[in-house]
Amino acid sequence: MFNDNGHFLLGLLEFFLFFAWVMCLFWVLSDVFRSKDLGGGAKTIWVLFVIVIPWLGILVYVIARGNGMQARAIEQQKEVHAAQAAYLKSMTGNSTDEITSAKTLLDSGAITQAEFDQIKTKVLAS
Repeated sequence: MFNDNGHFLLGLLEFFLFFAWVMCLFWVLSDVFRSKDLGGGAKTIWVLFVIVIPWLGILVYVIARGNGMQARAIEQQKEVHAAQAAYLKSMTGNSTDEITSAKTLLDSGAITQAEFDQIKTKVLAS
């Protein structure tokens, strides 16, 4: 297959360029579909442009819309983080509130340590 080092290096370069194109393709396509300011038609045109004329399409996309790519990625990560935080709060919020209020009652002397332990065990079991 490879007769000498030149053919091997050329094959290695071709593989690297193909791999780089695939990575850039995923990067650009994820930004196209993440973008809220583009409509369906514009997204279709960008996808076709990037796939039909690969290197030129990616280069033109990065020049035309590259300044907002990082901002869109950060915005998406913030949305994901907010959704995860809301989910975790919904799962643990009631338990934490009940234990905190029981601790407040314990500190004020309204309940005993045994009652606090019973409330805590009940809340953590559910």
